[in-house]
Amino acid sequence: METKTIKIKYHDDDIIRIERVAGGDWIDLRTAQDTLLEAGQFKMIPLGVSMELPEGYEALVIPRSSTFKKYGVLLSNSIGLIDEAYKGDGDVWQFPAYATREVFIPKNTRICQFRIIEHQPEIEFEEVFVLGNGDRGGFGSTGEI
Repeated sequence: METKTIKIKYHDDDIIRIERVAGGDWIDLRTAQDTLLEAGQFKMIPLGVSMELPEGYEALVIPRSSTFKKYGVLLSNSIGLIDEAYKGDGDVWQFPAYATREVFIPKNTRICQFRIIEHQPEIEFEEVFVLGNGDRGGFGSTGEI
């Protein structure tokens, strides 16, 4: 598998540097400032980095599995997508947080994670009257009872 390079600019010398964990597909991102949120508050939490993704790639950003349990915050738009055009020195990655309770999140907290994926290939749609496949059992079902 070909290695891809991501250029990264840190906006604060005190931010812990990003590391890729061997065997892990997702890369942790950290908060760039202490953040206090009230219940019901929305806030863009800066992650303190700008990146230049490889051409033809985009980044998916999701909360870490422990983020809600520890801090009661949700990624407000469920999933984040950063395309390769968002690569300027001032294009700082952020975490759009919605707080379900009052919470203090310290600087350098691992709050979310990202991975890069290739852009979707060119596709076309072919309209048919019958797909010819068996039904799985309904949306949200594995087909098991």
